[in-house]
Amino acid sequence: MTLALADRWIWDFWFAQDGDAVHVFYLQAPRSLGDPDLRHHRATVGHAVSTDLRTWEVLPDALGPGEPGDFDDLATWTGSVIRADGAWQMFYTGVSRAEDGSVQRIGRASSPDLVTWTKHGQVLTTDPRWYETLHDGVREEAWRDPWVWWDEPTARFHMLLTARAKEGAALDGRGVVGHATSPDLDAWEAGPPVSEPGEFYHLEVPQLVHLGGRWRILFCATADDHSTARLSRSGTRAEGGTHVLSADHQLGPYALDGDDFLVGDPLARHYAGRLLHHRGEWHFFAWENLDDDGTFLGRLTDPMPVHVGPGGELRVDVSPAQRQRR
Repeated sequence: MTLALADRWIWDFWFAQDGDAVHVFYLQAPRSLGDPDLRHHRATVGHAVSTDLRTWEVLPDALGPGEPGDFDDLATWTGSVIRADGAWQMFYTGVSRAEDGSVQRIGRASSPDLVTWTKHGQVLTTDPRWYETLHDGVREEAWRDPWVWWDEPTARFHMLLTARAKEGAALDGRGVVGHATSPDLDAWEAGPPVSEPGEFYHLEVPQLVHLGGRWRILFCATADDHSTARLSRSGTRAEGGTHVLSADHQLGPYALDGDDFLVGDPLARHYAGRLLHHRGEWHFFAWENLDDDGTFLGRLTDPMPVHVGPGGELRVDVSPAQRQRR
């Protein structure tokens, strides 16, 4: 059964696996707000666990806003979880009341058991050497959705982020996947992006996997986030959902896997997809965005099968039940 909450909307999410248990952390906000566009400034991080990927037990919330004056005193947004230094580490996005949520920063929290979390404060801000900062004509200072992993060959932690290039494309196409590294989880240094600008306003919620013989970065975008230059190419269409960048090497350079989205449609019915390897199989999840009438749903999908073609191409089978919801 789909993870849906009667009193809360669910959207962006990320997984952590502890043995056979799969923990999902997700952004949530009260349905009592009425207008789903208001949810972002009321977002907290919820938590549930499952062993079969379909039946979920809701656990205590993981994170909420910080104290007045903290970098995350307005809301906590999308992140990722890894096991490091003898504990679970969550990197997440924080926005503050001081800028009315328009500037995004990265924080860290840790837990011994994935249930009780202790915040350790801000660890990374936008680096203007490579990335766009807040100015007239842009929606926000994009520096969010951290995806973190440990890389043994470089002996460093790496982080991918939703970011925008400082230059190199028109304003509607400066979305890139940002990159930063750290030797110790706390001292982070940003570097150049691992993708080129030009295609989208932003590339949201990145996830790195190795699948089909290549490195893949999943990301999402809405139909409104395509650049004018992209839409001017023959064969492209304004769709929303989850797309894929691919590379031969872990740190790129990354390029699109063709123009078609991995899972997409003009309404972006399934958004911010994640891949999960569980019990020897790959599964695709997304959150349900809009139905055919344009009503906001805000719930997690059931897992969908993932297939790798003979040339390494990826395909997701949207289940009959999911098609009916569409």
